[in-house]
Amino acid sequence: MGVYSVEKLISEARRLATEFRRTTGKALPGVSGEIAEHDAAKLLGLELCEERPGGYDAVGRGRREGKRVQIKGRVIFDEEKSGQRVGQMKLEQDWDSVVLVIMDENYEPYEIFEADREDIEDAMDDTGNSTRKKRGAMTVARFKIISQLVWTREEGEIDGELWDNQSGH
Repeated sequence: MGVYSVEKLISEARRLATEFRRTTGKALPGVSGEIAEHDAAKLLGLELCEERPGGYDAVGRGRREGKRVQIKGRVIFDEEKSGQRVGQMKLEQDWDSVVLVIMDENYEPYEIFEADREDIEDAMDDTGNSTRKKRGAMTVARFKIISQLVWTREEGEIDGELWDNQSGH
C-alpha cells in the first residue's frame, strides 16, 4: 500500500492536469480516463476490476448489481466546440453498459450518462459508416441522446425513471 490515499492522488491528478492545460494549452494524456473511472465507481456504486477482463472496467453493485460497465471520460473545455467523441467502445467484447463521465475544465465531474449495450448497438447500426462502427466511435452529443442522465453535480445520483432523453421527460 502506498503512502497516499487514492482520493488524495486523484485530487492531485485533477490539479496537475488542470495546471498542465492552463500552462501548455494541451490536455495531459490518459489522466481524464483514470479520473473518470474513479469518479464513476465512487458516485455510482461500481467496483473497479483489479484485472481488466477486456470489454469492461467495473461491475455494478446495488441497483446495477452484476452489470458489466465500460467507463469513458470526456473533459469539456469549450461548450461551443462540437464533434467531441466518446472513447472507443469495444463492441466485440462482453459488457452491459457504458458510462460517460463529463468533466469541467478542472477535471471535476458535472454529469454522468449511461447507455445500455442494445441502445449503443442500435445507434451504431444507424450511422451507416462501417469504419466508425468498427471503431466503436460516437460523438458525445449522440451518446447523450441515446443514454440516460444518471448523475449530476447538483442532484447526485438520479433514479432512471426521472430522466429519459429518448422520451423528452
